[in-house]
Amino acid sequence: MASPRRVEIVEVGPRDGLQNESRTLTTAQKAEYADRAFAAGVGRVEVTSFVHPQAVPAMADAEDVVAGVPPGAGRIRSALVLNLRGVERARAAGVDDLNCVLVASETFSQRNQRMSVDATVAEIGRMVAAADVPLGVTIACAFGCPFEGAVPEQRVLDLAGRVAGLGIREISLADTIGVGTPDRVSRLVDGLAGVAPGVRRRAHFHNTRNTGYANAVAAVEAGIDALDAATGGIGGCPFAPRATGNVATEDLTYLLHGMGVQTGLDLAALIENAAWLQDRLGGAPLPGQLSRAGDWPGDLAG
Repeated sequence: MASPRRVEIVEVGPRDGLQNESRTLTTAQKAEYADRAFAAGVGRVEVTSFVHPQAVPAMADAEDVVAGVPPGAGRIRSALVLNLRGVERARAAGVDDLNCVLVASETFSQRNQRMSVDATVAEIGRMVAAADVPLGVTIACAFGCPFEGAVPEQRVLDLAGRVAGLGIREISLADTIGVGTPDRVSRLVDGLAGVAPGVRRRAHFHNTRNTGYANAVAAVEAGIDALDAATGGIGGCPFAPRATGNVATEDLTYLLHGMGVQTGLDLAALIENAAWLQDRLGGAPLPGQLSRAGDWPGDLAG
């Protein structure tokens, strides 16, 4: 299948990236991180998560981070929520977009959210009813669970079908522990179109086993609407053993531009952002490669 002409890249580093870092940025630095992503052309940034601060201490300043990132045209300030309480907090903070999580395995659902899969589906229905901004669902462990192993593709599609009718605007397939391969990505992205017609399709890949970028290409060729990425390739899940970083925003952008896929992002600015973030996180090299190697032969397509 031919690649679509344009794919949205969602910057998730301020949330999914920083939640797993040993060094905590200040609230002002987190807000600047989001602002720098917007300035580089990103239209949607996951700026924080409204979860219990004891569960994810790095996100304890969620309200203050949102307050530090001014709203504006072309600036969708997104946030992760796990339950109705999170929706209420996010609404009060004034976010523009919400994303919630439905885990495809029972064991990880209990460890990540302290709820069964069925209870989470019911909670999503309540969250949609309470939200006054668009709400999407990420199906976590869509390719594998750290505790149960392989997750059947049909189970993932069945879950997508169950939530598709609740009024959500987007379903994301998340390779939480980085075990997916391009063939499975292609089948699931294609299958989403059948079980959730009219719902935007998004994917979230971790590069734990060096398959993240190959999986992103497979998703694009299968017609994905949006891909998540984090500046410098930082991130991981605190509740998933050995989970490592996201695909890097700048590396993914270079790849897509080289394929002729438009993103609207300024690659030079993204490389600068990676250097800025590396500095703020203590100076050790980040997982992303492009900020070290540099662009070549120049930005091919914005």
